Amino acid sequence: MTSKKTRLRVIPLGGLDEIGKNMTVIEYGEDMILVDAGLMFPDADTPGVDLVLPDFSYVVKRVSKLRGIVITHGHEDHTGALPYLLKEVGERVPILGTKLTLGLIGVKLEEHKIMKPKLREIRDGMHVNLGIFGLDFISMNHSIPDAVALLIRTPVGNILHTGDFKLDQTPIDGRATDYAALSKAGKDGVLLLLSDSTGAESPGYTRSEASVGPTLARIISEAPQRVIVASFSSHVHRVQQVCDAAVASGRKVVVTGRSMVNNTRIARELGYLHIDDKDIIDAFDAGDLPPEDVVIMSTGSQGEPLSALARMANADHRTVSIEKGDTVILAATPVPGNEKAVSRVINRLFKAGAEVHYRPTADVHVSGHASAEELKLMLQLVKPRFFMPVHGETRHLVAHSRIAQAVGMAAEDIFVLENGAALEITENGAKVAEHVQSGVVFVDGLSVGEVGQVVLRDRQLLSQDGIATVVIAVDTQTGKLVGDIEIVTRGLVHGAGADDLLVEARERVGKALAKTQREHATDQSVIQRAVREALSQFMWERVRRRPMIIPIVVEV
Repeated sequence: MTSKKTRLRVIPLGGLDEIGKNMTVIEYGEDMILVDAGLMFPDADTPGVDLVLPDFSYVVKRVSKLRGIVITHGHEDHTGALPYLLKEVGERVPILGTKLTLGLIGVKLEEHKIMKPKLREIRDGMHVNLGIFGLDFISMNHSIPDAVALLIRTPVGNILHTGDFKLDQTPIDGRATDYAALSKAGKDGVLLLLSDSTGAESPGYTRSEASVGPTLARIISEAPQRVIVASFSSHVHRVQQVCDAAVASGRKVVVTGRSMVNNTRIARELGYLHIDDKDIIDAFDAGDLPPEDVVIMSTGSQGEPLSALARMANADHRTVSIEKGDTVILAATPVPGNEKAVSRVINRLFKAGAEVHYRPTADVHVSGHASAEELKLMLQLVKPRFFMPVHGETRHLVAHSRIAQAVGMAAEDIFVLENGAALEITENGAKVAEHVQSGVVFVDGLSVGEVGQVVLRDRQLLSQDGIATVVIAVDTQTGKLVGDIEIVTRGLVHGAGADDLLVEARERVGKALAKTQREHATDQSVIQRAVREALSQFMWERVRRRPMIIPIVVEV
């Protein structure tokens, strides 16, 4: 019988049933490594929240086993939780990544005052040992340079983690997917494949990033005034194509937005972004140039309220305001959940007089993720014994599992899991064992983990149904009402009929207090509950809303 300590365990703590906060534990005996440490950005269901992290308490409780953190590429959904994780597990845990990935990580850690992280640069084809695990790094294409897949050698068998990828045959930087290494891994034997599922519902092949270049060049060359291009700041290939189109049109490139400024600087310093110093200028100097000579690279492709593009659309950006005749290119598609925010920004840009180009009205974006036929090719190259689709919502994971079955895998060898499910693999097979602690941790300002579901429910209630505060004074001996009932509302009722409604509300609360008095209730909590229930029922009957009700009982 296999000892529990020597079972190979693969535990996704994030990245399943969602796009974001990717984090996977690989554990064997007294050794453990972590693949990626990402975050997710909030949506309409998390009001007031700044960032969403995976619950990595499982890792923190076993930090003595943690041999290293391996990052597949530099996107926020794979790196953003690192500062918060390192504050829990210590700065001396090795972090492995390629040169650009570590460059982006380094700036992020400095912002969090983590000054001496143990960053270890890896390269394609390199082999590294972390405890019992051996790791080989395989070059992959994605929408950011320097992405890698991981071949993780364990005592039970080899695991291949693709990271995020597409099979681009004409990559912008000439760095091709290492098909030979993938094929060799398949021939040597892959026990478990973890593969990117984001594009599993898209038929065929994902178009090359290079196919966007001609469209960007045409729009920029034909634009009568300034061109503002919003993109992910880490999408260095896209930024490179914008820079090339701008220079070819005789325009200067201006970079605005904190992450765009930081990432373009790092990419240039490390040799991943190529543009002469004379062709890139500071945003404060752009006002001295004719508008037809300027291209502005900006953050805000996801409609983020505080991003550079949103500020431009709202006319409160420090250096750039949208003018009639400007051209705006949204060189990205909305991440699920951001559609409304992006739509609002587009509408504001049109109202300001801009000409806006975005998918699907213009060919200004292609995905960085493999489509169905590429996923089939990956499965055929690797020929895994077991398969776990990762990185996607449930519909993407299920679609990917069906692709695996279409190329001949048995359904019982495919594991569509939830975050926290532990997949255990031994020489006898694979099974889903217990669920470990998982979930989300909310970052709200300087607060990490202090905002929970109760707080979020209260915020949602306030945003949807408003608030009513009831102030009453009662005699401590008899529970009798002393003075008038005061009701103050916010976000609930306004205008004609509001005064009459509040008069009736006071009467309903008064009846409830008369009842508590008859029952000789003097306990403050009993009176508060009676007031809350009476007013809640009244508001539902009259306006079909359930506001947050705060009864304040003053004892006299």
